[in-house]
Amino acid sequence: MPSGATQYPGWLWLKRAPLVLALFSFSALAQTVAEVRIESYKFVPAEVSIKAGDSVRWINHEKRTSHSVVFPAEGGLESERMFPDESWQRRFEKPGRYDYHCGPHPEMKGSVVVGE
Repeated sequence: MPSGATQYPGWLWLKRAPLVLALFSFSALAQTVAEVRIESYKFVPAEVSIKAGDSVRWINHEKRTSHSVVFPAEGGLESERMFPDESWQRRFEKPGRYDYHCGPHPEMKGSVVVGE
């Protein structure tokens, strides 16, 4: 039996667990989260570009009103209502253009452009 190995194969894996965890943590850090501020009844920026696998976080910076994010092309998929200082986040896996608007304020519009 090689030096440092035991008769229990599971123990050998546990000795390497820190390396596996470090690699996993590094891949998680490679993903980005773009932020969109909700202020003055606008999405700022109105268009955000990300890569497939990245996320967007919408943060409500209004003082007295709630907002949501609705994706009409996806059957009306809608976020939870975000009250002041709350946020909602979504990960985008597939490339494309994702247009959205605010549920209670449909005049508020934005887009997420997802590249390769």
